[in-house]
Amino acid sequence: MLDTFIIPLLQIAVLINAVLVAVTFLVLMERKVIAWAQSRLGPMRVGPYGILQAIVDPIKLILKEDITPAKADKWVFTIAPIMSLAPALIVFAVIPFGPEELFYVADINVGLLFVVSVTSIGVYGIILGGWASNSKYPLLASLRASAQLISYEIAVTMTLVSVILTSGTLSLIGIVEAQHEQGVWFAFIQPVALVLMFIGGLAETNRVPFDLPEAETELTGGFHTEYSGMRFALFFLAEYANIIVISAITVIMFLGGWMRPFPNIEALSFLDLIPAWIWFISKIFLFLYVFIWIRATLPRYRYDQLMALGWKVLIPIAIANLVITGIVKVLV
Repeated sequence: MLDTFIIPLLQIAVLINAVLVAVTFLVLMERKVIAWAQSRLGPMRVGPYGILQAIVDPIKLILKEDITPAKADKWVFTIAPIMSLAPALIVFAVIPFGPEELFYVADINVGLLFVVSVTSIGVYGIILGGWASNSKYPLLASLRASAQLISYEIAVTMTLVSVILTSGTLSLIGIVEAQHEQGVWFAFIQPVALVLMFIGGLAETNRVPFDLPEAETELTGGFHTEYSGMRFALFFLAEYANIIVISAITVIMFLGGWMRPFPNIEALSFLDLIPAWIWFISKIFLFLYVFIWIRATLPRYRYDQLMALGWKVLIPIAIANLVITGIVKVLV
């Protein structure tokens, strides 16, 4: 009973709360980094250096009036943000933050397949939210989101297959252990796959320069135009939770997960004094910073450029990388 139910439930409770707290501070970090990039200070009013802004923002969203449009499909309108957030949180069950059982809820032998399958469901929340709003801008945004997901999911999946061939396993813990056994991070073996994974991650989380489903300048906010209050907050949480998921999966696939840099070099063994979970979270933080940095730097793509990049550039490169990986695997 203890090992089967109580400990996993405690792990899930701690994990969900940690993710939600991380999302609130990630929003603050994004506002601060973008402000620094534009020679501003960002939030400074609430608390020292504005750090309590991360607590005030959720309270504001909870207290705001939750409006449902008169002609909206009320049930679907309410279910849609839940469908976006739930898959983003479920995925964390198989993400290992360290080698010990305490740092992951479950280790399944098809962990990577589970991640790809569950995260693909999140787009249904966007599609249903856009349709149920009974408004032209959210509907256009939901159509964009579905086409964007289909386009970039193919490239990302092909990229993940290259990593599976390199590691020989679908288990996330197994992929990290394979990098330890081979003595090198897969970022050095599969640099093309790393770039493709990161670009695909930007597109699948609707981040700049691929934020066409939101596109404030064109669609006034996209699929969540008609949302307010807590239901808007759920969409907001889903987006940032998915950013953390993409960063965590990229770290596991290419940067050795919880391992320190160059784990087989004895001269760097003093780095083992730093706990494994700190290494893992530090690497995630690095990717999160790059996500924000890109938002502060790059303009948005046109929609035809977005689709052309996915189908004419990323998918052919992903297939070529997969074929080369297979040939090298067989011959070497």
